[in-house]
Amino acid sequence: MKEARNNARKLMKNFCRVCPVCNGIACAGEVPGMGGLGTGSSFIGNVKGLAANKFNMRLIHDTTNPDTETTLLNKQLSLPLLAAPIGGVSFNMGGGITENEYIEAIINGCKAKGIIGCTGDGVPEFIHQSGFEAIKKYGGHGIPFIKPWEEKELYEKMAAAKETGTDIVGMDIDAAGLITLRKMGRPVSPKSLDALAEIIKKSEMKFILKGIMTPDEAQLAVEAGADAIVVSNHGGRVLDSAPATSEVLAGIATAVKGKITILADGGVRSGSDVLKLLALGADAVMIGRPFSIAAVGGLQDGVETYIDTIGEELKQAMVLTGTRSVTEVDSKILFTSP
Repeated sequence: MKEARNNARKLMKNFCRVCPVCNGIACAGEVPGMGGLGTGSSFIGNVKGLAANKFNMRLIHDTTNPDTETTLLNKQLSLPLLAAPIGGVSFNMGGGITENEYIEAIINGCKAKGIIGCTGDGVPEFIHQSGFEAIKKYGGHGIPFIKPWEEKELYEKMAAAKETGTDIVGMDIDAAGLITLRKMGRPVSPKSLDALAEIIKKSEMKFILKGIMTPDEAQLAVEAGADAIVVSNHGGRVLDSAPATSEVLAGIATAVKGKITILADGGVRSGSDVLKLLALGADAVMIGRPFSIAAVGGLQDGVETYIDTIGEELKQAMVLTGTRSVTEVDSKILFTSP
């Protein structure tokens, strides 16, 4: 990982500093780029929010080889982990590698390690086209995310996504208001409950709705017929002063756990962070920027090495908290002040 990070630092110069701790401070306001919107408080808050959660260390038990496998939307995963949908290598990451090289590293690297990579959408067209091509090339192993475009473009992309061979599609509704798209004259917007229900029905695939940050909208996602939600503030890139995803996750889980699959992202930097989000109510976790750094700096080898690193960190945290399986994570592993 050190080699991949050093290479990424060169290739992403002026777009990402590849800081020792990716916390959003140095890149605040750098959108386009890899930073958070405005003051960067939403990006910074995601990292701080997770760091504020501490573990109860327990070592009087017999858990030595914890089980990290899980099933997500009928897909068997070696880890409760997905690579989040990120695109725009040329204007967000410095263009040191091509969009095709980037997304193939993500999709096939994840496939090789038994997890799933997601692909992004945006402008120019080659962003989603590269994603669709990679998913199709690797046997439908991937989840394409499509932005909440107007009806004609939305349904054309939904149909193209289905042709890749995947049976899962996502919509990052949290992309509404993205500066990068507004600057390109292609703004996207929120969707009404009725419109969303119609989109999900017409997709004829399992549907993930990304960008849920309140219990009431989680309930609406259930009503609309979504199969999964992602608790996400879009990496702090769309709304300044949003709460951290870790701060709202438990409340959302209380409202809809068992009714819909819950994913979460935001500030995840280690296997310990993955375990924290599971303890707060997520069924699986998405990671964004660190996957981008691994892919730009090391292509598929970088992605695979990063996944191995997260997996080992997760297992270590599970052993030290007495957690036998990622499907049986107890909120009691998290410390609460007396």
